[in-house]
Amino acid sequence: MKKTIVICLSVLILNLPAMAWGVTGHRVVGLVAQNHLKNSAKRKIASILQCNSLAEVANFMDDVKSDTAYNHTHDWHWVTILPGQTYEQSQKNPKGDIIMKIEEITATLKTHTLSPAQEAEQLKFLVHLVGDLHQPLHVGDRDDQGGNQVRLTWFGQNSNLHRVWDSDMIEGKQLSYSDLAGFLDEPSKAQIKQWQAMSTLEWAAVSQGLLPQVYTFPEDKKLGYRYSYENFDTVQTVLMQAGIHLAGILNEIYG
Repeated sequence: MKKTIVICLSVLILNLPAMAWGVTGHRVVGLVAQNHLKNSAKRKIASILQCNSLAEVANFMDDVKSDTAYNHTHDWHWVTILPGQTYEQSQKNPKGDIIMKIEEITATLKTHTLSPAQEAEQLKFLVHLVGDLHQPLHVGDRDDQGGNQVRLTWFGQNSNLHRVWDSDMIEGKQLSYSDLAGFLDEPSKAQIKQWQAMSTLEWAAVSQGLLPQVYTFPEDKKLGYRYSYENFDTVQTVLMQAGIHLAGILNEIYG
């Protein structure tokens, strides 16, 4: 009986949808953004979030996935744009997608007409979704649930491609989110200005452009040191880009 229970639990865990970036990755994005806010934006955001930092609220959208009141937000974390199509040409999900919702939430927050509770919730959504946008498998170009259906092993343990990018590579470094954020290469002022001038659609294209690299792995699908070595620099880059992008949006709204 005990063996049966273990097997069933293993199958259940393997089939759970992966959360974008995992806890550590999202907190890194939040911390990077916090460090690039204008002082006026910092003060306003601290008031809205009741002195919680962006890193502290970065995982809110994943934390509430088990709450049925948030079922309508589940499809907001991703978008699929098939080869040969633009986002405008692609079939839209009636429940929403990551590009649609980032733009909608940003516009809504800019009105400054929400109640304190609504503004805090929408801000938490935005922090999370901008992080998601920079995880390449959240802007998919094929029918595999953003890599969740690509079963493989990570250092001999069952995993999937989405999970490898969300958390396996990051957690394998055994760093706190503050340590990892501190290890990221700080971009120049010119680079920050360029990144913050890019639109949501342009950032989605950057993420999708990384997919050929993401899907390059051995035929036996046994991933480990080499895959991490070949891709972790990219993980670090996109985490920094996500934080800079998020700070730019928040400075526009609250700066």
